[in-house]
Amino acid sequence: MVVSHITGVKSLTGAEAEGWFVGCPLTPKQLSQLPLDEVYRKIIDTVKLAEEVGAKIVGLGAHTSVVGDGGITIAKNSNIAVTTGNSFTVATGIEGSLKAAEMMGIDPTEAHAAVVGAAGSIGWTCSQVLARTCSALTMVDLAEDRLKELSAKLVNARATVDTTTDIAKGIQDADIVITVSSAIDAIIEPHYLKRGAVICDIARPRDVSVRVVEERNDVLVIEGGVVEVPGDVNFNFDFGFPPKTAYACMSETMILALEGRYECYTLGKNVTIEQVEEISRLAAKHGFKLAGFRSFEKPVTEEQIAYIRKNAGRV
Repeated sequence: MVVSHITGVKSLTGAEAEGWFVGCPLTPKQLSQLPLDEVYRKIIDTVKLAEEVGAKIVGLGAHTSVVGDGGITIAKNSNIAVTTGNSFTVATGIEGSLKAAEMMGIDPTEAHAAVVGAAGSIGWTCSQVLARTCSALTMVDLAEDRLKELSAKLVNARATVDTTTDIAKGIQDADIVITVSSAIDAIIEPHYLKRGAVICDIARPRDVSVRVVEERNDVLVIEGGVVEVPGDVNFNFDFGFPPKTAYACMSETMILALEGRYECYTLGKNVTIEQVEEISRLAAKHGFKLAGFRSFEKPVTEEQIAYIRKNAGRV
């Protein structure tokens, strides 16, 4: 179904774009449990609906970018360009995590980082960047063979690298946690986390249990990829964000439209660092930037971060 008409997206360059939200109303559980052919058909039909109203590129939101082969089959069966938005999701997730860490008194260059879902496309790219930035990195994923294969590629990493399939063990000593699994239920509980840790939850549905913010006033949980969109944008649909802000995956689609690059930019299970760097450059060109932090649909103020930092004993 067509959910809404998006207007007012305007670049710093003067370029303008309009768009549409089109809905494929399947829950993450349905997307993961229904026959894959049926899921593909429903998503492809939704892309065709976008084409009919005038879209030239479609961003696969939330779990629609996870199922199957990461959009490749969907793109092959669509007449317009398709992107998962994962390149800009990586860029903003890392930027937000490192910024939040510094506000919590954590020096990223001396920090122990962990990536949950490290064998996936977003997680692997996050792991590569953090391995160049932090002093230690733990890669966490259930796909043990894939995890070991990928970690072996980090031969020139600045960080010491470890792997595990045990989430609690993998993040218990981490100062910075980026979680990007494709789980359909929360997998990170309050007692898993180190005092003073920063957790950036990029996954949708969320990986972090709401109990973390309810029971731990000494850790900072933020959502990944909340972006301020340039222009006087009106989404004409309330998806829980403040006005003029969007998820990074949505923003990647808008950036490519403003650039006139109607191409399948991010597809499959691999996101390259080069793609992340390029989409970051294009985002800055057009005026997209990281918005304020949010946690469980609520804004996180500097005062709240100072309170959490104090509770963590970081003064």
